[in-house]
Amino acid sequence: MKRVYLGLGSNLGDREAMLKSAIEQLESSDLHVLRASSIRETAPAYVLDQPFFLNQVVEAETSLFPKQLLLRLKKIEIALGRKPTRPKGPRAIDLDILFYAGAVVSMADLEIPHPGIAERRFVLEPLAELAPDLRHPVSGKTVREMLSAHL
Repeated sequence: MKRVYLGLGSNLGDREAMLKSAIEQLESSDLHVLRASSIRETAPAYVLDQPFFLNQVVEAETSLFPKQLLLRLKKIEIALGRKPTRPKGPRAIDLDILFYAGAVVSMADLEIPHPGIAERRFVLEPLAELAPDLRHPVSGKTVREMLSAHL
């Protein structure tokens, strides 16, 4: 089993219920949620003319390979009603692989660690709640160090 950290976000509909449903759907024989951070309400980034988000991070263990995990997350997003919109636009649910063990993956449709981690306080704060000393496998910085750059 590999330790993974997943980012969850929602800014449409019943945002809190959407996060809860996503966590429930993550749980399976090959993916076990260990802990979830507290939920934070955050202003939208990148595309500002949209509702505020609720964001959360979960720590999980999985036997899925990175691409399999990505496909599972996309299935859950669709099942929960995510519809295609403009890039970084409003969404019922967004599920991202932040870290997959210590792996570095670079594919056309999958980058691990997630390329936006260091610039996204809305990811770093809940991630620091769960794993402040987790090191980015490329930069070598801890989550705590990346977060302190935003304070």
